[in-house]
Amino acid sequence: MGDFGLVEITIASAAVLAAALAFLYWRVRQARLRRKARRWANPANDYAVRADWRPSTTTTLNYSSFVYMDVDGDGKYGLADRPMAGIVVRLFDGQGAFMAAARSNGGGFANFKMSATRRRAAIRSPGTYRFSVSVPPGWRASGANQDQSLRLSDAPASLVGLVGESLPKPVGLVPGRRLTGRMPAGTETTLSVTGKGEVLESRTLAPGVPFRIDLQDRTDEVLISGGGLDRRLALSSYPTDLGLLLPDPIAPDAALHTIGFDDVTTLGLRKVPSGHSGLNWRNLNAMSRDHVKDSEGYVNGNVSGAHIAYTGSGHPAEFSRERPFGFHSVMLTAAWLMSEGETAVIESWLGEQQIASDEIVLSALTPVHYAPMLKSVTRVRLSTKHHWQLVLDDLILIL
Repeated sequence: MGDFGLVEITIASAAVLAAALAFLYWRVRQARLRRKARRWANPANDYAVRADWRPSTTTTLNYSSFVYMDVDGDGKYGLADRPMAGIVVRLFDGQGAFMAAARSNGGGFANFKMSATRRRAAIRSPGTYRFSVSVPPGWRASGANQDQSLRLSDAPASLVGLVGESLPKPVGLVPGRRLTGRMPAGTETTLSVTGKGEVLESRTLAPGVPFRIDLQDRTDEVLISGGGLDRRLALSSYPTDLGLLLPDPIAPDAALHTIGFDDVTTLGLRKVPSGHSGLNWRNLNAMSRDHVKDSEGYVNGNVSGAHIAYTGSGHPAEFSRERPFGFHSVMLTAAWLMSEGETAVIESWLGEQQIASDEIVLSALTPVHYAPMLKSVTRVRLSTKHHWQLVLDDLILIL
């Protein structure tokens, strides 16, 4: 009975203490609400000049590192460049000890909370801090500034009590460019890559084998001649896959029509309707690049305008027309970093005959410029091996 009485006393004491704390919290909250009401009731406070410049005890600021896709590779953030999502930035103290890490958001900013008074802030005291951008394998930082050290000082009159000498300079990233494809059996051809009209490399492609060429920064065009496979393609800033080289491709002077999906809707999301650009569409949705939070591929796969298209719920999608049209190229991206290395399967038909089927390894960090340059198709099917969403932009056709 004595033990039971002690338990009862302990429970009762805890209940009384909890009630007292709840009452105290209620009184403090009521006092805060009364002070706030008095401030709002007095018109003199509507636009008052601040007199108390002490740091806020409830606010933090983002001290940010900005990362972008350096499309033109000049090391400067300019009009051609685009913010990158999903890039890891690490924060180190002056002694080199790791402190925190953040991924860049849809605007390209990797944010670190800063406050001299908030215990959960990543940056809480003066000192020298190093911001290190994790450059993806095979990529490079165009400004060679992926590691930057900055000094933060006390600022008792600032919002959070700290101020930096500056923010880190924008870090531009450039993907390693490559040219890949497959040769048909029974024929050989010559492939040349050029830069400003100068032949940088030329090689003979053997029948029935895949090929890969790592491209120099100044490479801007590929020429293929011989074996009936002749074609010319202006290279983009991204990796390029030509798929299986087929005879009688699109002529260099053909009139090309680009579908960027920006004219499907001015809103965040809309299913691409049949009739758009004169085609039938199935299971492709047009979406603004920032419509989905924390999606890397929807941001990084957007190469023009503000909209992309994607395969709904990762299921197969198609575009088609009864009258044949030309399928020149398209930018393809994995929607999420969690699906890095997903494989797209692109199948093309002319009537009932399948004329091409290519597999393209995807990344959520950069598009792949898939350029089959098929002169005549009536249906194209888009799918992925593991049923993750596939992102499309700048679909180029001959209509």
